Amino acid sequence: MFDKVLIANRGEIALRIQRACKELGIATVAVHSTADADAMHVRLADESVCIGPPTSTDSYLNIPRLLAACEITGADAVHPGYGFLSENARFAEILEEHSITFIGPTSEHIRMMGDKIEAKETAKRLGIPVVPGSDGAVPTEADAMRVAKGMGFPVLIKATAGGGGRGMKVAYTAEDLPVAFSTARAEAKAAFGNDQVYIEKYLTKPRHIEIQVFGDGQGNAVHLGERDCSLQRRHQKVFEEAPSPAINAASRAKIGATVAQAMSEIKYRGAGTVEFLYEDGEFYFIEMNTRIQVEHPVTEAITGIDLVLEQIRVASGAGLSFRQDDILFSGHAIECRINAENPRTFRPSPGQITYWHPPGGLGVRVDSGAYQGYRIPPYYDSLIGKLIVHGKTRNECMMRLKRALSEFVIDGIETTIPLFHELVRHPDVVNGMYDIHWLEKYLGKP
Repeated sequence: MFDKVLIANRGEIALRIQRACKELGIATVAVHSTADADAMHVRLADESVCIGPPTSTDSYLNIPRLLAACEITGADAVHPGYGFLSENARFAEILEEHSITFIGPTSEHIRMMGDKIEAKETAKRLGIPVVPGSDGAVPTEADAMRVAKGMGFPVLIKATAGGGGRGMKVAYTAEDLPVAFSTARAEAKAAFGNDQVYIEKYLTKPRHIEIQVFGDGQGNAVHLGERDCSLQRRHQKVFEEAPSPAINAASRAKIGATVAQAMSEIKYRGAGTVEFLYEDGEFYFIEMNTRIQVEHPVTEAITGIDLVLEQIRVASGAGLSFRQDDILFSGHAIECRINAENPRTFRPSPGQITYWHPPGGLGVRVDSGAYQGYRIPPYYDSLIGKLIVHGKTRNECMMRLKRALSEFVIDGIETTIPLFHELVRHPDVVNGMYDIHWLEKYLGKP
């Protein structure tokens, strides 16, 4: 087991990783920008190192400074959390070159799944169902038109190096394609330094279903069921639940076994999430995230397995602490992402929290690094906390969520809590009858 883990992240995920380390008896190192000097993860860590000014490029994305922090503190492993450098293959390689363990997959698997085209080809080879689309990148508008007409409109144009909804445009008709193609390429170039795009069939009313997988790097892999992440705005998840209201036990077992077998074949190491669009009883692979997910607590709630602790164990060489037959699903869980944003316009709302009262009680969990008096900096993602509830049934879970939201009070800034008050009372959400377009239609967004 490791002696000391440096956490190359901030906010609630940094605090979450700290907790797992402490339960394993591992010392922790928090890194922080000058803007995060008073952050909770910094206060609770065994050691902390300031790695630069507020901008991410000068701090949380600065590999030389992170490496120096490891050397100064004697950290023998790094947990990247999610975002920032969590899916940066070169970062993983550099750490290994300095005999520091990267708590995550191998650089080979990060690189394989980071390129959307290679990921799709790998999925095909491994027997995972994929969305119909182009064979590789589409270099010109003429090529795009030929491919789109061949599969039929509407189509989705996506950046090969994309993520988070950037470099992604829909062409509903042939007339839409030129603008969608050029816009997607421009966005991809600006966001990722790579303007390559590919084309997929655009499904009209799919759900977003993801399968949580775990491998030991030696050919043993399991799945821990699915999460339904269909309530989204601009391809950003807002509300997640497990199990999905749309998936039955047979479908869950079948797609779970397919994905687990695929991860076994490539000897995947650590936590990963294979994401699908699901429509008319069929699953279509869209991407794989080679890291822990924001929404991992809903899986923890229904399985009783600490995924972050397991990440650390596997990275240390200890192997998986469970087999597929050991994983039992119990009840229902829902997560609401609490952002420091206006609940209607989603304009960021940084500033000082003047009052903070999180909910409690049976089956209620709040993952957050916020506290009363904390000043939310304007430089980073607006996520300030996650409310996770668990119940024996989906109905009990929804009722508990309503109660928990009514107790959650945050003053001094705007948050998305009022939006969740609306959503948990809407008949479509209550009945689980929604798809990936539902929320934007509800909000009146194009």
